[in-house]
Amino acid sequence: MFGGRDSTGRDSPEPIKGKRFRRRFKTKAEAVRFESLVRQRLVQDAEWNPKPKDKRRLTELVDKWFDLHGHTLSDGVRRKEILLVLAKALRDPVGRELTGNQVNELRRAQMAKGVAGKTLNNRLGYLKAVFNELYQLGEIEYRNPLERVRPVKLQERALSFLSLEDINVLLTALDARDSSPHPPMIARVCLATGARWGEVEGLDPALVRNGTVTFANTKSKRTRTVPISAELEEALKAHLAHHGRFTHCMETFRRVLRATEIKVPQGQASHILRHTFASHFIMNGGNILTLQKILGHTSLAMTMRYAHLSPDHLLDALQFNPLASTCSGSNLSAGVTAKS
Repeated sequence: MFGGRDSTGRDSPEPIKGKRFRRRFKTKAEAVRFESLVRQRLVQDAEWNPKPKDKRRLTELVDKWFDLHGHTLSDGVRRKEILLVLAKALRDPVGRELTGNQVNELRRAQMAKGVAGKTLNNRLGYLKAVFNELYQLGEIEYRNPLERVRPVKLQERALSFLSLEDINVLLTALDARDSSPHPPMIARVCLATGARWGEVEGLDPALVRNGTVTFANTKSKRTRTVPISAELEEALKAHLAHHGRFTHCMETFRRVLRATEIKVPQGQASHILRHTFASHFIMNGGNILTLQKILGHTSLAMTMRYAHLSPDHLLDALQFNPLASTCSGSNLSAGVTAKS
């Protein structure tokens, strides 16, 4: 290291502690310039001038995430509220000190109180997204402390859908309700296009044209155009011209659905019309790839949930199973009878 100077300005025999640099120069001016350059680099070097540890708490990180990214999401405000409640339940730890065990312990306690596994997985995903996004933006210098925490494994549930008789019952019940004119028309558009209820609620009247309806406020942020019948187009235009744009009325739909004798699994009421469209589309011989485009699924795996409803789905199982090739129907029946 370079030598120091005493109070009189003379060279001090006592060297400054630290890393030593040796190099020969022809002139003193070159040596002085080199000394200045090295000192400047050492000040800028993170190894010699480390940043203080990030002590921001989880609530502060959530606020920063919302300011930098969350406000751009369609559900950003709702997600921020969930994250702040979650941070409070975790006792608002310093972000970099949060551990997977803390989250798992909270998850176990919430599960014991009856919180659904899907809800817990959503909360974990929201929390991971905060750290991932802040790290991606360079706002934090440490990796996601929850990257190894796995979601709860859920039992896949069969999607419910309405029969033709159920559809008639539901539409009749909606038409009979006088509180709002919108739910019956929204339901018909959902059944005809497979759109989400919220997508139809936000429908722009100008996008109902030429035998199609275009949804611009979609979950995937991509516009989607679906053909509709001339009768529905005329009725939809007349409705919007007379009653104005659709309003938020999902709760009205839920109440009417609950008042009927139609049984829908918990959590599927909001999407029952979308499931009904997709299910009948496949049962009537529709193509799975076409259905993917109509529903706006970015992944075919999502659409494949309806594949089992296809008339020819996995029929090879009947033809090529071992009993079909080695046993006759009478032998199989006899074997079942004898065993029972």
